Amino acid sequence: MNIKILGTGCQKCKTLEKATTEVVSENNFDAEITKVEDIVDIMNYGILATPGLVINEKVVISGRVPSKDEIKKHIEKAING
Repeated sequence: MNIKILGTGCQKCKTLEKATTEVVSENNFDAEITKVEDIVDIMNYGILATPGLVINEKVVISGRVPSKDEIKKHIEKAING
């Protein structure tokens, strides 16, 4: 599974990255987390506000920091189809 955090480095982006990393670690999800900071790359995902959470190339959240529980649910949904 590929998870991307979209954001240029603002505090919300860092918070989302930290929470996502914790969720993956705490639940032993097999996932690679990458940070996308290039504004052109971020715009290619079609989001209007950062931070963004992308799972397997699908934008699942943008413009806000979700709870860890919400992040977990999105990852589980991606795993289970």
